[in-house]
Amino acid sequence: MLAGGVLVGTAVPAQAAVSSAPARTAAAGDLKTDLDQILSDSRLNGATAGVTVRKADTGAVLYSHDADQRVVPASNNKLETSAAAFGILGTGYRFRTNVYTRGGDLYLKGTGDPTLGAAAYDQLAAAVAAKGIKTVKGDLVADDTWFEGPRLGPDWNPEDFPYDYAAEISALTVAADDVFDVGSVDVVVTPGAVGQPPGISLSPETDLVTIDNRATTGAAGSASTVSVDRTVGTNTIVVSGSVPAGGTFDDLATVPDPALYAADVFRRALAAHGVTVTGGVSHGRTPRRAKVVTTRRSVPLSQIATPYLKLSNNMIAEILVKEIGHKVTGHGSWTAGLPVIAKYLKSLGVDTSQVKQTDGSGLGHSNYTTATQLSNLLKAVQKKSWFGVFYNALPIAGQADQLVGGTLRKRMVGTPAAGNAHAKTGTLTGVSALSGYVKDPDGQPLIFSIVFNDYKGSAPTDLQDRIAVRLAGGSSSTVSSAVSSSARRSGQNLECSWTRSC
Repeated sequence: MLAGGVLVGTAVPAQAAVSSAPARTAAAGDLKTDLDQILSDSRLNGATAGVTVRKADTGAVLYSHDADQRVVPASNNKLETSAAAFGILGTGYRFRTNVYTRGGDLYLKGTGDPTLGAAAYDQLAAAVAAKGIKTVKGDLVADDTWFEGPRLGPDWNPEDFPYDYAAEISALTVAADDVFDVGSVDVVVTPGAVGQPPGISLSPETDLVTIDNRATTGAAGSASTVSVDRTVGTNTIVVSGSVPAGGTFDDLATVPDPALYAADVFRRALAAHGVTVTGGVSHGRTPRRAKVVTTRRSVPLSQIATPYLKLSNNMIAEILVKEIGHKVTGHGSWTAGLPVIAKYLKSLGVDTSQVKQTDGSGLGHSNYTTATQLSNLLKAVQKKSWFGVFYNALPIAGQADQLVGGTLRKRMVGTPAAGNAHAKTGTLTGVSALSGYVKDPDGQPLIFSIVFNDYKGSAPTDLQDRIAVRLAGGSSSTVSSAVSSSARRSGQNLECSWTRSC
């Protein structure tokens, strides 16, 4: 949770996490025999199943199955992006947002801060008012030039664009909630009289989108069938379906042009603090001689890392790519940032000829890597000073707190892997991955990477769980996995955090 703009209750020391796990006993059977048996599941017939298990200290390979086959990693891509961000930007890195004045105009300039919610913009507005500014005679100018276009990933599916996991990437944006879902607005649906349209509100309030309310209020106890969708290419959010009397519903929808969205939210906050903007809201670049009115610095990257990795936040991943590009080359773009990340990965011993990143999040299907290279990365980062931040920001199996367990909070519950396995999930249509660390029954740390491509049916996360539990000293028989990762979005398989199912 957030307290005073700072994440609390999120640091989970490795030893403390492991001590809460059930007692582990050595599993019967040879490791190769057990893992081969798991991978013989018929759902993997014709699929690529890249799997490797290694000793964390020496890197010795204990098990390998198609580990050098190129696979689409989905959100395991974030392991690569995170390592580069910690190594290049540093865990203490803070984003800055400045307010300037020049020639009667007020400029709001961003550098990619994903933590700017309504409360943060209110604080900026209060600081402007405290400087004695009561009237802005010119425009409120949104300056997002720190990042360059395009704002949407080159290989993203346009059908995803209405949804919060595929928002536009801008240097100036708005977080709709306290886990930094940027570029989206929360659409809140409250029931009216039965048979009548429900009420709809936006959080934060904005005029950048239009609501087309096609929904109705159902009887108390009836099924909730509400759907919130933004029509691609427009700023119209369509709300349809039925909300039961006595119930509520909310969902996130992306907002086109995040910079203007941010300026709109800021303008409302200024008005609330008695500052009137007589002109309009526009895009622009802050003049060199503009005067700084106030500055806001974000919490450090070490704290942003928790919701980013625990909940597989795509937008933060892409912001980091562009921020890396800007820091090293002066250009905040994918084309600038991704080669810098590749160079850093190579310095860690990753064979970058076997790795391709077309985005930072893994949302695009044109990314590829191998289980071996993911494991090489996981081994190398253990020697870095920031490894503790990285390790604790990974989802932890079977831990109920959303900002501890993350996308693994309902998986491997009550097994030797619970509180033990720290691993990054990854799910797209036809792609399911789990890579990270687990301690064996003797307390020795292991590295594992499991990436399935082109399997049959829904994501076979239960097979990944069985492998992790077996490595932790549990039985390799069926493990209950409460999260199916089946999605409401376009019939796809997606990360459970993107579909609010974990």
